[in-house]
Amino acid sequence: MGVQLSSTENERVWAETQASPEFQELKRKFRGFAFPLTAAFLVWYFLYVILTAFAREWVAQPVIGNINIAFVLGTLQFVSTFLIMWLYERHSSKNLDGRSEALRDKVDRELAK
Repeated sequence: MGVQLSSTENERVWAETQASPEFQELKRKFRGFAFPLTAAFLVWYFLYVILTAFAREWVAQPVIGNINIAFVLGTLQFVSTFLIMWLYERHSSKNLDGRSEALRDKVDRELAK
């Protein structure tokens, strides 16, 4: 189980952790990846919604047999979601997991004092 600390001690440890260069680097690495990718996905998603709402004739055009552009774009929404998931897992494993574990260990040592 964990060490019982006063709320003031918990706040001190948390404030020091947030101010640490390690935490700031971890936050920068996460945001540098997550924010642009989220923005790109939202643009892609709303483009799909706008096209299906306002360019019905264009998205209704058949590509192969009964498969039209709207179906292809809808399927690509799923593909892009899985691609983002894979990219994030790869980014996290390479850039975030080790740093967060090291930071957690540092906090655990601080709390154990």
